[in-house]
Amino acid sequence: MSKTYSGIALLLSLLSSSAAFAQYATDALRYSEINQTGSARFQGLGGNHAAIGGDASSIYGNPAGLGFYTRSEVTLSSDLRIAGTTADYLGNSNKYAGSGKTKFNPIQGASVVFASQPGFQRKWKRSSFGVSFSRQQSFQNGYRYGGRNSNSAYLDNVVEGVNDAKTSVSDLEKKFNSQAQGGPTAYSLPAAYYQMYLINPTTAAGPPYRALDGNSVVDQTGDFTSKGSTSQWTFAYAGNLNDKFYLGGNVGFSRLRYEYSSRFSDDYVDSPELAYIDQFEDFVVKGTGVNLSLGAIYKFNPMFQIGGTIISPTFSAIKETFSQSVAAGYVDGKVTGPDGNLITPPYTSLPVAPNDFEYSLTGPIRGNLGGTVFFQNKGFLTATVEYVGYGGMRARTSFWDSAGNRDFKNETNAEVKDTFRNTVNFRLGGEVRANIFRARLGGAYISDPYLDRTDGIDRSKILASAGVGVRTDRFFIDLTGTFTTYKSAYTPYYLNNPNDYASVEITNRPVNVMVTGGVFF
Repeated sequence: MSKTYSGIALLLSLLSSSAAFAQYATDALRYSEINQTGSARFQGLGGNHAAIGGDASSIYGNPAGLGFYTRSEVTLSSDLRIAGTTADYLGNSNKYAGSGKTKFNPIQGASVVFASQPGFQRKWKRSSFGVSFSRQQSFQNGYRYGGRNSNSAYLDNVVEGVNDAKTSVSDLEKKFNSQAQGGPTAYSLPAAYYQMYLINPTTAAGPPYRALDGNSVVDQTGDFTSKGSTSQWTFAYAGNLNDKFYLGGNVGFSRLRYEYSSRFSDDYVDSPELAYIDQFEDFVVKGTGVNLSLGAIYKFNPMFQIGGTIISPTFSAIKETFSQSVAAGYVDGKVTGPDGNLITPPYTSLPVAPNDFEYSLTGPIRGNLGGTVFFQNKGFLTATVEYVGYGGMRARTSFWDSAGNRDFKNETNAEVKDTFRNTVNFRLGGEVRANIFRARLGGAYISDPYLDRTDGIDRSKILASAGVGVRTDRFFIDLTGTFTTYKSAYTPYYLNNPNDYASVEITNRPVNVMVTGGVFF
């Protein structure tokens, strides 16, 4: 499919469905959420970065924390992520146990910090420069769902779409190429359904269309698997003024990789025409971005210090490819043709040509403020309040003509404003020290960014972490486990009447285990 034709087809589909713009607003949130970052030490503290220094996580957290370094170090982090997911659909609960449930990342993060020699005769006592690679978020997830639906099937969604758009038969015929390289190919999902006799016209022009079977009960099942991550290379520099005021900045270069595969099946019960219809989707996203941070920490006395960071939006360029296909089984291998006679359908499966799309995304601006109380050499407590401006996310494209680009920008940005709100998150953590040994506890509350909760789902997240560590004059090693719990939702298809379709309510309880080791030099 050519870029121009692909863009026109996607634009037409966007304009014919308000839910499509919501997809890009939801994508903006997915690529912008950051729940917890840092070394095993900082994750054990609940992901606190604002008012703590002397850790490689300061490179991409609060860069002012690099000003606490008195010697150079190199660190490496690895983690193991276990996706714990349960999906409820139409009164049935399914626990995910797929092959992608557990993921080991041998290099979750790596960094090096170069600390300068102290300048005793200067107000700026010392400075440090750090470079790090880190995974900022993971997209690993999966779930399965299923239940009996007596109100609708995916086929009804396709029928409503072509009827609402008043799509003609000639339009559907134009979006199909039986001689395409690689085999017969449809250039829209309705065109594939039309060629497979799953939707049929009732007039010479076409609309209104009717479903091959719009009455039978269906057993619906589906599965969803995603993978990928957002990673970042960060370069940071910080200075120390009189061992009281620490100031630092960084620049981060991010890389986005996200993929999902999904299947949705309608198994027809006692249908005179259909045995099943299977719908498949594959989505691949790649992107690059850049952001800047400025941080400061002020030490009032040896027992108390405060700190804060301002993080610019991440400005990203994103490329995506969306692929679909459909397969169907017919009772006795036959289907009722336009003249009412049984015929052998020409196709039992068809691919839809992939849609490629490119756009730019401006993520939310972020800020945090925190404080730390030290109990001499016995440990400390630290807390952080974070602000995330999700309502300010923006998207634009130059993929289409000027009118299409303008419509995408205006509609997507309006959808962001109508869907998301700015949030405030809270983090709390503490560390107890006994000679070379460390023990840590932490927690975080990540607020629900959605404005509307008409589906009754609170999408706020709770994180709880615990860790231990050993620190000597030559090296350190830390181990932390983090448990997260939150809910989300997925809707396989939409209909004009909300009472006729259902959403999957997903309970997510992933566990992340991280180990970080470092050597001083």
